Amino acid sequence: MMIRNFAIALTVAVSPAALAQSVTNDAELAVFAEQARESSGAPAAAVLFWQAGETRIGVAGVREAGSDAAVTPDDLWHIGSDTKAMTAMLAARLVEAGVISWDDTIGERLGGVIEGMDPAYPALTFRHLFSHRAGLPANIGMADMIRFQMEGTSGRPMPEQRLDYALRMLRTAPAAEAETEFLYSNAGYVIAGAMLEQATGQSWESLMASEVFEPLGLDSAGFGPPGSVDAIDQPRGHRSGMLGGLTAVPPGPRADNPPVLGPAGTVHISLSDLGRYLGAQMAGDRGEASDYLTADSWQTLHTPPFGGDYALGWALQNGRLIHAGSNTMWFVQIVMDPQSDRAVVIAFNDGRVDRVAPTMGPVFGALLTPSD
Repeated sequence: MMIRNFAIALTVAVSPAALAQSVTNDAELAVFAEQARESSGAPAAAVLFWQAGETRIGVAGVREAGSDAAVTPDDLWHIGSDTKAMTAMLAARLVEAGVISWDDTIGERLGGVIEGMDPAYPALTFRHLFSHRAGLPANIGMADMIRFQMEGTSGRPMPEQRLDYALRMLRTAPAAEAETEFLYSNAGYVIAGAMLEQATGQSWESLMASEVFEPLGLDSAGFGPPGSVDAIDQPRGHRSGMLGGLTAVPPGPRADNPPVLGPAGTVHISLSDLGRYLGAQMAGDRGEASDYLTADSWQTLHTPPFGGDYALGWALQNGRLIHAGSNTMWFVQIVMDPQSDRAVVIAFNDGRVDRVAPTMGPVFGALLTPSD
């Protein structure tokens, strides 16, 4: 299975058609992308640089290893666990609408539909789940994961599947005492997603579309691996081959983790739209007026509720907000510096973290260091 503890990319399979190219391949950033691609051995790499409302994108390489289908600046990238901050932002929208409260508990939202919870869980809140301070294990057991993988295309409604997932997780013993230890948990975000679904009567996917994608103008955003099975119209994720090298995985169940894990990381999106989303995050962090969320909501999203350096979907490091996403077939790293209004994203259609991660330092160093 393709489970990863810290930065996991997950989901279903619907993909939009390829977008007509409209973004210029920035020459300077394309050099950075090519250096990262060549050093890592990835089929393709992309670099996004946002500064003060301007988005620049540079790409290099091919959508599928061995093909001549070049990546473009408009292509879609599977962002994995970078989705987590979007799920927390969805919750903030529902808090402001009066549908939920940050302090709603698992017991209040799921106690009526799930029996036999371990007594450590019912009093825990959205804040615990989104900050990885609920003491939950990282993921459900392997046998259940395989079952949810097989059920992913069964047509069974996702809220039902997420309730089933939550039931199985909430009957397991905690891995740590709540609040005392940071334990990165995809399961926690799935449970939070189930709570949102029970509060609204809508699926997490529908809520994301109506409360995140549409209001922010993220027209390219969707769920699961992008592109078509019968055409190389978008980048494809790659995994290590049985005999070495890389194997491209076309869209479908094998190209992702089970869709039940959606709230933990399923989104694909163009880099242009990702830049727009990051711009909103940074403006909110600076307390700038917005009709999307209040300053109080942004502060909640970007402040660790129980100490440490992880807020609600973002890690904090020297004043920057960072996160990474990977399902072992893609890797996307985000670094935002709200005070300088700069953000850099590096994306690969290759999940070999040990190969791609070492190539990113020079890019972040060059682009996040203010010039005189």
